[in-house]
This record gives sequence, structure tokens and C-alpha cells, in this order.
Amino acid sequence: MDNERIRTICMSLPHAAETVNWGHHLVYWAGDRDIGGKMFAMTDLDGTGFGVLWFHCGAERFHELQEIEGISASPYLAKAHWVTVERWDVLRPRQIEDELKRAHQLIFEKLPKRTKTILAMQEKERNKVVRERKKAKKAASSR
Repeated sequence: MDNERIRTICMSLPHAAETVNWGHHLVYWAGDRDIGGKMFAMTDLDGTGFGVLWFHCGAERFHELQEIEGISASPYLAKAHWVTVERWDVLRPRQIEDELKRAHQLIFEKLPKRTKTILAMQEKERNKVVRERKKAKKAASSR
């Protein structure tokens, strides 16, 4: 397992988007963040951080996953039930894929109604709304 395989899995999920944040993290979102999407997983792009993969696992799996050697509560995100996988060999590839799909589903279910409404639009209309939101956000930040 590696960053490219994680990217393939995450980007194949419905309404998934990606951004680079905090300098060296590839962050995966359920819905574009500019329309209210929320992150469900991230990887370390340059190997300088702690861990190789972080993901939301929900309250039910949070403590169970931490019992596996090489998985710990994520710094800053533990309250939101995120875990950190320290090495790629901690879980089998199929387990990682299942956890990422579960993370996406858990976060997608929690999205605000207005965000889900935008995501339910036809692709052309949805892309227009996303572009407009990004443009408005950029204009507001440059003031």
C-alpha cells in the first residue's frame, strides 16, 4: 500500500475531492470543502510527519482499532474519532480499503443538508455552484 493506491481508492468514492493542506498532507474530502464537504482521510506526502495515513473511524471502531499495534489516536483529531496508521504494513490492503470506504460513508452521512443538496445536482450545475463558491471565498479572503 502507498499514497498512490490510497489516492485511487479515495478518489473512486462518490463526491470525493482532494486538497493539499498543511504543507505536506493530501486530504480527502466527502464533498468539495468549498461547499461544506468534510475531510475523511489524509496521507503524508513527504514522509516528514508522524504516520502514513489518518482517517475517521467513528466512535465504535475508535478504541478497537487502537488495540492494533501501529495504530494510535490521531493528534488533534482524536476527539473526532480519527486514528493514525504508523506504517503501511499495519493493516492488509483490503482492510485499509474497507476502513477508507467506511470513513467516507460516516462523514458523508454527517454532511449538512445544503451540502447534500448541491451534491445531488446534475454534474454541470454542481460544478457551476462549486466554481461560484470558490470565487466568492477567494474574493472574501483577499479583502
